[in-house]
Amino acid sequence: MAHARISANLTPDIDPTKAPIAFGKRALPKLNEELQSPELLTQQRALMVLCDLVHDPEKVYQAIEIGFLDNLKTLLLHHDSTVRQKTTQILYIMAMHNVGRQGLIQNGVISALAEHLDDPVDICRKNTHQVFEMMSKLPEGAVGVLHAGLIPLLVFKLKTEPEEIQELILDTLSNCLRVEASEALATGVVTILKEKLTHSSLAIRSKAAHVLLEIGTHPEGKSAVCEEVIPVLVSLVEDTDPEVQASATGALMFATIKPQGRFSALGAKAIPPLLKLVAEETSKARLSAIKTLTMLAEVPEGRRTLLHHTDTFQQCLNDPCEAVKTAAKIAISVIQWKP
Repeated sequence: MAHARISANLTPDIDPTKAPIAFGKRALPKLNEELQSPELLTQQRALMVLCDLVHDPEKVYQAIEIGFLDNLKTLLLHHDSTVRQKTTQILYIMAMHNVGRQGLIQNGVISALAEHLDDPVDICRKNTHQVFEMMSKLPEGAVGVLHAGLIPLLVFKLKTEPEEIQELILDTLSNCLRVEASEALATGVVTILKEKLTHSSLAIRSKAAHVLLEIGTHPEGKSAVCEEVIPVLVSLVEDTDPEVQASATGALMFATIKPQGRFSALGAKAIPPLLKLVAEETSKARLSAIKTLTMLAEVPEGRRTLLHHTDTFQQCLNDPCEAVKTAAKIAISVIQWKP
């Protein structure tokens, strides 16, 4: 199904080919002065030039040293949408470089960008979320997003944003919730993610399952997943996409660490689809499926069922992956255990 894409095209009256280009050592200082100009067109054209220059990490370093970020933070609040668009785009390009990410963290840009979550222009919001997603890949960037209090806002925006932006939000949440999940859980994120697990978009289903996987690594997250989404995760084990299968099975693996999760998974008839994944030598979810079935075998009902399928695990003992072989050995011993 085709979906409208967020356009990055500028308004027709802005011609970047006519932007004045400064050269030499004075290039960046001159641009920094032009960003502070009262003339809108001067600001716009300076941003056009800067947008090209910051693809070079050396220029990013110089721009941060000169103090560009203070001016860019001011321009984030500009009344002109083209200025906001190019400013957020520049920050995104800067965030692609390690020196840029460090500079953005140190200069409080994450908090400044929070104002753009409600920008009326789609591309400005998309650029903003691209910055958050890129920043969250660094542990200190993820902490910066958490400390800026953005998690409840990001969770809320999953309900209203276009699919392109939802994908970025899910990636950001995945990175941040690896660090800390309690704030997201307090906002009801699991209920929202449950809805996303049945989304028509393959990317959104996969990313939502991956966020749940990260949530499940936390003790309080396991409980929330057990209570709300195990039946949906079981259905996604049979999804046609390997990435969705892998994320859903991983989330299920963490959820079944708790006894409540095991009973819920058995009630949702998780064993047949998980056995199918174990039998598929090329499945990305194979290891998680074996570990999940091992936990289900700790329940008498699960053990009775799996005793008829030990041959499936025996086949894994010759797998080239050492982790798969080890997990299969453990699974067989648990399934065949007798009191």
